[in-house]
Amino acid sequence: MNLGSLKQLKPSILITALLASVMTMSACQQQEPEQSLEEDIAAEQEVVPMSAEPADAGDTPVVADDATLNEVENDTVATVNDGIMQFTYLCSPELRVEATYKDETNQVVLGTDKGTLTLTKTNEGANPEVFEVDTAIDGGTGFTQWRVAHEERETGLMRTANAGDSDPDTYECKRTQDS
Repeated sequence: MNLGSLKQLKPSILITALLASVMTMSACQQQEPEQSLEEDIAAEQEVVPMSAEPADAGDTPVVADDATLNEVENDTVATVNDGIMQFTYLCSPELRVEATYKDETNQVVLGTDKGTLTLTKTNEGANPEVFEVDTAIDGGTGFTQWRVAHEERETGLMRTANAGDSDPDTYECKRTQDS
């Protein structure tokens, strides 16, 4: 054999070796037994078929009597938010104020895009009602005052300033129709 014929045999030998190894590996694998038709039918018969018939009317549970008030009065807890009113005000210069009045605690919570504060009522009068806190509307050191007039709290005036400001910011507010 010469060197030229050996070079031609190398790819053939390589391919033959690969085919032999594939055949060896496939022969080593375990074959799963195929299920017979009888086994398939037996497996299907084990499934319980659904009935198309309606359930017996006698199986339906019926509650005879409703519980009385005395039986359930201690089972339930109800809370009512008396004395809480929420209004939206549009102010000039431009500011939107969400006011939640808590009449039982003499407080109002004012929510704006600048911050949210809880103010306490400082006077006994009903017109105007004056609420104050020692914090600026942005939460910094200062003060905020909210005066609301009329029995229906239709108009409001907010004054707020940070500590050291010579003049407070003043907002004249009018309650929106939808609140």
